[in-house]
Amino acid sequence: MNPLVSIAEFLVNEILSVPAFLIGIITAIGLAALRKNTGQVLGGAVKATLGFLLIGAGAGLVVQSLAPLGLMIEGALGVQGVVPTNEAIVGIAQEQFGAQVSWLMILGFVVVIILARFTNLRYVFLTGHHLLFMATLITIVLASAHLPTALVVGLGAVLLGILMVALPALAHPWTRKITGDDSIAIGHFGTAGYVVSGTVGRWVDPKGKSRSTEDIKVPEGLRFLRDSMVATALSMVLMYLVVAIMFLVRSGAEAAFLSFADATGAGAATGIGNYLMKAVTQGLQFGISVAIILFGVRTILGELVPAFQGIAAKVVPGAIPALDAPIVFPYAQNAVLIGFISSFVGGLIGLLLLGTVFGPIFGLALILPGLVPHFFTGGAAGVYGNATGGRRGAIAGAFANGLLVTFLPALLMKVLGSFGDANTTFGDADFGWFGILIGYSAKAGLFVGTILIAGIGLVLLAAAMVVQKKFVDGRWDPAPRRVSATATSSAPTAATPTQQKKFAKLAPPAGAPKPPAPMK
Repeated sequence: MNPLVSIAEFLVNEILSVPAFLIGIITAIGLAALRKNTGQVLGGAVKATLGFLLIGAGAGLVVQSLAPLGLMIEGALGVQGVVPTNEAIVGIAQEQFGAQVSWLMILGFVVVIILARFTNLRYVFLTGHHLLFMATLITIVLASAHLPTALVVGLGAVLLGILMVALPALAHPWTRKITGDDSIAIGHFGTAGYVVSGTVGRWVDPKGKSRSTEDIKVPEGLRFLRDSMVATALSMVLMYLVVAIMFLVRSGAEAAFLSFADATGAGAATGIGNYLMKAVTQGLQFGISVAIILFGVRTILGELVPAFQGIAAKVVPGAIPALDAPIVFPYAQNAVLIGFISSFVGGLIGLLLLGTVFGPIFGLALILPGLVPHFFTGGAAGVYGNATGGRRGAIAGAFANGLLVTFLPALLMKVLGSFGDANTTFGDADFGWFGILIGYSAKAGLFVGTILIAGIGLVLLAAAMVVQKKFVDGRWDPAPRRVSATATSSAPTAATPTQQKKFAKLAPPAGAPKPPAPMK
């Protein structure tokens, strides 16, 4: 094998595609730029790495606890279809396009640094596995249109770099509504779903009267439900039991008892009681998984955000880390669960529409609601919807996200070439709309297709720069009638240029007599 290819694949597969290592390196660089001593640099880097490993461990437990539920839902509904799973289709594509994906990803990260340094889009995308996913999608789509390899890598790297600075900017007014400041941005390719959710939240609650999901009142005897871990676990136990009973009634005891063995590799249930208790255990494990993710997020923020001060000063002035979807979970923990359930319901409605209307008319595949994408993107969408529309926004916004992650993957399969016949596809919203745009553009031929694809990238970059200048830097509030849950600090903020003009009009003219002193 070519040594350069081997080096590229090592950097991608063993370092850049492992978020924990990438975050640790970035944290170390930032702390070193702040002139911290060796012990502080190593300690901060290790702690940041451990924080992301905690997030990964929690995510793995989420996947493990949802696997039997997905099998039972499929059996209870009695349908067969495609389950969107990013990891699965990326694994399939690596054998054919591994080298192209590797170079595209490395060059894409270089483009990110350049754009962050020399444009007003100061975002550094740090979700390493999503870099790999999007690099793979771009490679599959462009290569399936028979574009030359050099063009696939070169043009694809530019597109990847643009996406990684543009999407955090486009979502940042809504992200800032959640966090209350500019310390972090969202760096996840479900961004379209989050923007839609935040927009829908504003539509369903234009007067800001719907209370936040975090203000849900419970009777005195149910106060224990205010603990998010307890509430999440009990909600999932209830969902598991309902689906388990439906599956048992529809498919019979034998199939039901084997479902846990097929999904987890553990032994089959030995009886109805054991079957139901396995369901209870999986629901409780889900609650533990979410708690681990939240702890990991808090750990990583405690190290990474201060370290970014050094990066901002030395490499990218004013840099903002763009991080994975769970980064917003701690800001509205009830909204995460509400968003997950609402997004999943949206996925079921979308499946029904695909099976009865759009599938037969347009020849679209049935997209089964994958619980993993619905949890992570639906949970985050619930947080965004809650920030702009309270409880109504969390429900309606996440429901809209559920429809997006059902219909977009179905349409995307049309431009994946031979990979469209695989029993899986990309799941999150941005893979869908962006893959569809560049896929159909590439079908216009080498010359015209290249121009169209380059035009898409330039339009996206220009739109993000305009949004950054007018809406992010201009401090636009996507839901002005709602106060951010995190906006509890009384520290003064700088006035915008518009506010400064208003203050100037109110100021007394020069030479005007001073107002009398107040009476004591």
